[in-house]
Amino acid sequence: MDNKLGLSSLTAIVIGSMIGAGVFSLPQNMASVASPAAVMIGWTITGIGMIFLALSFQKLAFHRPEVDSGVFGYAKEGFGDFVGFCSAWGYWLSAMLANVSYLVIVFSTLGMLFDTPDSVLFGQGNTWLSIAGASCLLWMVHALVLRGVQTAALINMVTTFAKLIPLLIFVVCTFIAFRWDTFTLDFTGLHFGEEHDLLSQVKSTMLITVWVFIGIEGAVVVSSRARDRKDIGRATILGLLTALAIYVFVTLLSMGVIKPTELAEFQNPSMAKVLTHILGPWGQYIISIGLLISVCGAFLSWTVLAAEAPYLCAKEKMFPKAYGKLNDAGSPVKALTLTNIWIQVSLIVVMFAGSTYDTLLVIASEMILVPYFLVGAFVLKIALQERNRGSLLMIGFGAAVYGVWLLYASGLNYLMLSAILYVPGLYFYIQAKKEQGINPFQGKERLGACALSLVAVVAVGMLWNGMLAV
Repeated sequence: MDNKLGLSSLTAIVIGSMIGAGVFSLPQNMASVASPAAVMIGWTITGIGMIFLALSFQKLAFHRPEVDSGVFGYAKEGFGDFVGFCSAWGYWLSAMLANVSYLVIVFSTLGMLFDTPDSVLFGQGNTWLSIAGASCLLWMVHALVLRGVQTAALINMVTTFAKLIPLLIFVVCTFIAFRWDTFTLDFTGLHFGEEHDLLSQVKSTMLITVWVFIGIEGAVVVSSRARDRKDIGRATILGLLTALAIYVFVTLLSMGVIKPTELAEFQNPSMAKVLTHILGPWGQYIISIGLLISVCGAFLSWTVLAAEAPYLCAKEKMFPKAYGKLNDAGSPVKALTLTNIWIQVSLIVVMFAGSTYDTLLVIASEMILVPYFLVGAFVLKIALQERNRGSLLMIGFGAAVYGVWLLYASGLNYLMLSAILYVPGLYFYIQAKKEQGINPFQGKERLGACALSLVAVVAVGMLWNGMLAV
């Protein structure tokens, strides 16, 4: 049996990974922090930045064909084992938390459909019934992925096409209902006040836009399973352009149907409320069904991607070697089990902490920023080493600048919090190096590990004293 993935499967993984729960909450998420003008600027910056990032993946697939361990493989190749591991750990955490958020939004949507004022069964996806249902779904998908990545990819392709139908219905309906005077009523967001000017609004959109594009690297992460390496870059570009068009239409057309100040108050998934405004009760059911199909497909994609991270790290000797073992179907059993156990633990934390989809969105988005920046930085490094003054230099520079902009726009608060989450990963890295009988931290790596630990300690202290907010 051919276990390799073709262009259609790789493209479906990219689209399926990106278009998950985020798109269904975009109207409210964007309207709550930005005006139509800021949203247009934000999407322009994000679109250009993500195109540079996608082209970076394409160039790296050509210039470094021997690297088949994805985003973190490039970080290791360019900047050493420790930086590569940090990239992998951040990516894994982002993927794991993305899966938690998908499970939460599935049952939050069921709450929107079935909860009543007298009977709250599912709430915002954080009741005991929601967590029990999410746990069942988690381990069902676990069993499915154990049957092989190819099986999961085939099901993901079907759900990817299915999820596009309600999104296209939404775009057509909002296009027909669009009113220019509604869209331009408060075009620059005067209602936000002077403290939240246009630049601040644009910065506020950044984590949201990054969140909905997480997954752009889907084809790269499973590159070792690609039938033809040329398909990796093609799938990445095709997936990006498809998702970008959908996101821009969904966000801007919604602001021409409902005034942004009203849109900001909508319950998520806000697309359901917008379509209900146009079509009546049918709108809510169309979007809710679409969301459930979409999220289940994205959850399947991200289960594969999340499990690939420890597996590929083990192959690169940055994770204990036990995580590099495959079963007869070609699935990384121990890596998958580690990932899903932590998802299960996180679901329980969500229930007791009362966390919501929006909280998970922010943390997952923050954790992916460093891996994305390192991809652009590596392309830039190759261009400078090879004295390439053409497209490679431009792409690397553009992707690196976009990565720096994202880190700046996210703010110091979330950067400090992310340092706390990086530190537990050092245990796995140290164990891997001990297996090889070598010192875990050499040269500048020792300084980097100390700096990371110090920032984490300071962040914990600030969190304890209420100086940092989650």
